[in-house]
Amino acid sequence: MRVGVPKEIKNHEYRVGLTPPSVSELTALGHSVVVQTGAGLGIDFEDQDYIDAGATILPDAASVFAQSDMIVKVKEPQPSEIALLESRHLLFTYLHLAADKAQAEGLIKSGATCIAYETVTANDRSLPLLKPMSEVAGRMSIQVGAHYLEKEQGGRGVLLGGVPGVAPARVAILGGGVSGVNAAQMAVGMRADVTIYDISNARLAELDMFFSSQIKTAYASKAAIASAVKNAHLVIGAVLVPGAAAPKLVTREMLKTMKRGSVLVDIAIDQGGCFETSHATTHDNPVFEVDGVIHYCVANMPGAVARTSTFALNNATLPFVLKLASLGAEKAMAADPHLANGLNVSNGKIRHQAVADALDLPFEAWSA
Repeated sequence: MRVGVPKEIKNHEYRVGLTPPSVSELTALGHSVVVQTGAGLGIDFEDQDYIDAGATILPDAASVFAQSDMIVKVKEPQPSEIALLESRHLLFTYLHLAADKAQAEGLIKSGATCIAYETVTANDRSLPLLKPMSEVAGRMSIQVGAHYLEKEQGGRGVLLGGVPGVAPARVAILGGGVSGVNAAQMAVGMRADVTIYDISNARLAELDMFFSSQIKTAYASKAAIASAVKNAHLVIGAVLVPGAAAPKLVTREMLKTMKRGSVLVDIAIDQGGCFETSHATTHDNPVFEVDGVIHYCVANMPGAVARTSTFALNNATLPFVLKLASLGAEKAMAADPHLANGLNVSNGKIRHQAVADALDLPFEAWSA
């Protein structure tokens, strides 16, 4: 198969769909790979590195799309990229369509087969291609939260871990999944006062055993969340409903009870965000303030640590890329129902129920 890797064009997005080692795996199996010039520069890979791995360098995205059957990216295609998609194309990338109807309609119009990293599943019901970026975003959330709590950044002027004689900051983490656990690990390491909220009692029990006395856990009732928001210095939104829009757990009214200079970090912003006051921001302008509360809602958080993120993502996606390249989309999905769960759009139809429901668009199941 002919595999194409365009340069990412979303604001401050430095990751790349395939690293040179991943390209080597594809070319060793007889596949051809074309890469847009400069695609890897954000993580210090030169065009020559890709040439040495067996790829051909092309001057622009239009050339890459024209000479490829499968497009491997990181972030959702931007309008100029959607315009290059044809019905013959297989697109493999993060899509997050539940919060982006315009993108969904563009992909429907293209007729392309679009498989989203974030809805591919595993035997244990986890999301293996979302996991590495959830790990990165979870760990980053504490890093950026601590930064914006500094007075110079408009924050409350609180040190996350406190010092002897001064209490540490209170951190409330909404959601005990991959992002939430990684956020908690970092917050605990910085000696913060950490509580994780979740609606699964079984998950809370697992977290209690995992962290022992290092954190507190609480059932995520509306009253508990309201109390958490009121008392916390830093709130991490880490909820996920696969394929669907994130639930709005923190209302504007709750926000008004928070201390001035407190910080919200919305990891769920790719799926619309879990704070009512959230809207997507960029690394250029990452924060905004509502009612004296700082909101960090960057939609591609892992892009800030692009090298770590790219290698982590390639580790997870490469087996699926190889399978798709070797078998084609139809045969690969027929052979692997977990990969088939990643299908969001094909032949002008929405193929994922949660996406269709979130966008109020017709759903039509795919069949092998």
